[in-house]
Amino acid sequence: MDLTAALVEAGVIPVVTVSRPEQGVPIAKALLAGGLTCVEITFRSDAAAAAIEAIRAHLPALLVGAGTILTTAQADAAIAAGASFLVAPGLNPTVVDHALGRGIPMLPGVCTPSEIEQALARGLRLVKFFPAAAMGGLGFLRALAGPYPTVRYVPTGGITPANVAEYLAVPFVAAVGGTWLATHDVVAAGEWETIRGLAADAAAMVRRARSATASLPAAPGRPA
Repeated sequence: MDLTAALVEAGVIPVVTVSRPEQGVPIAKALLAGGLTCVEITFRSDAAAAAIEAIRAHLPALLVGAGTILTTAQADAAIAAGASFLVAPGLNPTVVDHALGRGIPMLPGVCTPSEIEQALARGLRLVKFFPAAAMGGLGFLRALAGPYPTVRYVPTGGITPANVAEYLAVPFVAAVGGTWLATHDVVAAGEWETIRGLAADAAAMVRRARSATASLPAAPGRPA
C-alpha cells in the first residue's frame, strides 16, 4: 500500500475516539457514506483495538489507522486488530523503530526540525504535524519547506472546516486530521446522520481543494 497516495486521496482523516467497541462500525459507515475513505481510531480508550477489528471486518474498503500509539504494546495490539497504519502524537524512537520493524507504516508526530531529522534518519517522508495550530500552522510548515523539501505532513490539532482548504492547497500537506467529524457528544448520542453530513461536507472540501491545485506544477524538489 502506498500510504502517502492513499492519504492524499482521502484528504481528511477523521480522528475518532470510541468509548465502546460497538460504536466503531456505525461511525465508519457514516464516514464512508459521506465520501471519506479513511479513519483514525485513537488508543485513548480500551475499546480501540476491538473497534478497529470490527471496522476492518465489516468495511474493508475503508482505510483504518490507529492513533495515539504511545507504547510498543499498543502498536502490537493495533497491528493484531488489523490497523493499516499507526499514528503517534510524538516521535518515540523505541515505538517508531518497533513499528517499522513489524513492517507497518507509522506517522510519528513532529513539531521541531530535530524531530523531522529523526524521522528522515528512519527513512520516513510522511509525518504527523502536531499540535498544528499551536505550533504556528502553515507558517511553521512553510519555514521548513526549504531545508526539508521531501517531507510531507498530516497536520492535526486545530484543524477545522474553516481552514481545511488552506492546508490542502499547499503541496507539502498530504492530508489533515480532524476531530470535528465525530465528536464525543455526537458519538455518545448515536447521531450517525450528523457524522455522515459532516463527512460529506469534508469530502466536498477535499474535492474542491484538489481540483483547484491539480493544474499547478509541483515546486522544485517537492513531491507531486
